[in-house]
Amino acid sequence: NKTLMEGMLSFLLFAGALHVNLGNLLDQKRLIAIMASFGVVFSTFVIGGATWLLFPLFGFEVPFLWCLVFGALISPTDPVAVLSILKTAGAPKSLETKITGESLFNDGVGVVVYLAVLGMALGGHGDHGMTGAGDVAKLFLVEAGGGMLWGFMIGFAAYFMLRSIDNYQIEVLITLALVTAGYRLASHWHLSGPLAMVVAGLMIGNQGRSFAMSEKTREHLDTFWELVDEILNAVLFLLIGLELLVLNLSGRAIAVGAILIVVVLAARFAATSIPVMLLKSRREFSPGVIRILTWGGLRGGISVALALGIPKDFAYRQEFLVATYVVVVFSIVVQGLTLKPLVARVVRAGDEEEEPITSSP
Repeated sequence: NKTLMEGMLSFLLFAGALHVNLGNLLDQKRLIAIMASFGVVFSTFVIGGATWLLFPLFGFEVPFLWCLVFGALISPTDPVAVLSILKTAGAPKSLETKITGESLFNDGVGVVVYLAVLGMALGGHGDHGMTGAGDVAKLFLVEAGGGMLWGFMIGFAAYFMLRSIDNYQIEVLITLALVTAGYRLASHWHLSGPLAMVVAGLMIGNQGRSFAMSEKTREHLDTFWELVDEILNAVLFLLIGLELLVLNLSGRAIAVGAILIVVVLAARFAATSIPVMLLKSRREFSPGVIRILTWGGLRGGISVALALGIPKDFAYRQEFLVATYVVVVFSIVVQGLTLKPLVARVVRAGDEEEEPITSSP
């Protein structure tokens, strides 16, 4: 849990954001913002409510707030899993931007939602305990808002240094220091490290790449971070596989997880369909967009790490872990292996095209 959340995640999110075009991202800002905020909260309550109804059928009397904790930990889509597949899927740029942008941002929002719900479940006990709505609002304001502001500040500082230097070795080291120190300080100040890394990565990958780097630096920077991305991706999925060896697999928990696969997909479908319907007056969306956004909402290491963060004295921690792994394994294996063919079919059918109806301010 700590290795992933405080170590690998910072590098993976920065590397992912580094190659996202900010202009394309801003063009899709409304859909991405709604899906990364409303989508996560909506999914948390839908999955949490379904879990609360489902667990008693298998003999697990789990309190409602703890069911919401499960909904919160399984709601964020994993940018690591999504980015690695989209690289070879041949997805159109507009569609790739939607999935990538939403995955990067809803990861940070998802962690904040998880901490808020976990705090309510713990009440006044434990490190994350909360006693009222004011504590939750403060957490959202400080974690999310402060995290993005911190990401902008360290991104600007790194941009200024990159612009002052013309030595690719030092410039690569500056980005490395940005990630390691920036994420560690964000965690120390209780800010959202994931959101900080996404914002910093967008700044370096766009403003920094265009105005603060030579062609030689850009080549070495891309090579370095692509290598980091590939290595950590491999290690992450290896860790997910190894964790299965130490889990006490319960037949009832596996059955719950299998049913929750359908619930998670249904919640994802609703969370993507609602924003598309709301924005139809401004943009024309093809049916293929909803299909791919739904199936492309992969769960991965983020959900596993959040599940491992549940206090060990929680009576149903093991059942939560098993159910999480069932959903994650299905997501990575089944959805991951079939996402590329689905994208190819949509491309062939021309469903990926999206034309603005009115200009955005």
